[in-house]
Amino acid sequence: MAYTTINKAKDHFNSLTYTGNGASPRSITGVGFRPDLVWTKDRSDSSTQPWHDVVRGATYAIRSDSNVASENTPAYGYINSFDSDGYTFQQGSSDIGRFNDNSNLYVSFNWKAGNAQGSSNTDGTINTTYTSVNTTAGFSISQYTGNGNAGATVGHGLGVVPKVIIVKAMNTTDNWEVYHSSLGAEKYLELNRQDAQADSTQIWNDTEPTSSVFSIGDNSGVNTNGNPYIAYCFAEKTGYSKFGSYKGNANADGPFIYTGFRPSFVIIKRYNSTKDWFVWDAATSPRNPTNAYGRPNASTAWGSYDWLDLVSNGIKIRNTSDGASGNGDQYVYWAFGQSLVGTNNVVANAR
Repeated sequence: MAYTTINKAKDHFNSLTYTGNGASPRSITGVGFRPDLVWTKDRSDSSTQPWHDVVRGATYAIRSDSNVASENTPAYGYINSFDSDGYTFQQGSSDIGRFNDNSNLYVSFNWKAGNAQGSSNTDGTINTTYTSVNTTAGFSISQYTGNGNAGATVGHGLGVVPKVIIVKAMNTTDNWEVYHSSLGAEKYLELNRQDAQADSTQIWNDTEPTSSVFSIGDNSGVNTNGNPYIAYCFAEKTGYSKFGSYKGNANADGPFIYTGFRPSFVIIKRYNSTKDWFVWDAATSPRNPTNAYGRPNASTAWGSYDWLDLVSNGIKIRNTSDGASGNGDQYVYWAFGQSLVGTNNVVANAR
């Protein structure tokens, strides 16, 4: 039995769906807080997946399906402000298709960090330019400039050890480097690629993160001298977020993954061999089986397939696909929960 340390999960993470109407600018409301990271996808069409955050500035986008550098006011449309209950986007120089094509279906995933750009963190050998941190929910966003030295450290501000770290070079076409605690610091994944886990001391310097810093090698994806980087760090919070791994069995009665809460958002990646990343959320699929899915590393439209159930205390895999349960295959996941309390703020337990 797990008790949540966060009364209302939707005060810190929320997924939101809307239908495009072609308008520019347009404000999206209903997030429930001022978001500091917004990841958006057109579910109806093949289109890129922009991430906007408060640390780089609202108008700058990076794309999880690409290694392109950070773009300011990109031609396909962009967010121009983070608002008290959502965000506002507008058309770029060519179109607004990544955010608001008429009649298309969209989803956005929204996280709350420090509700501001933040300030410099000096815990590491590299001082961050800005760190925006939400210690309650275990999420921080940091911008730092590389020094090219293997073994450099960067402060994350969480006060606990992060379970997942995502780093993207802002000015160069380097891949999105991912640390997952189930794989350890000798291994890495890349969010924009299908590749299996790889081994390199040049990414995380074979050094596990601590409660104050994470370590980086001298690979250009994390630490070229003079280059700016953005880092998203996630720590585990009981009843709200969970990060782990499991083994597939190629059975319709697939593995059960205990989280201690009903997930509202799940990412899964097979790491022992090549496969896409997959994402599911309760906003696009409010009933089980959760069949609407996306691929964070691809520009393709969302698909439909009866993958899994999001139940009161975890995730139940319901198919034989090697995307989530190949026989003997190894997977990592991370999940964020739905609120376990009602409007009376009485904490509930996950059973």
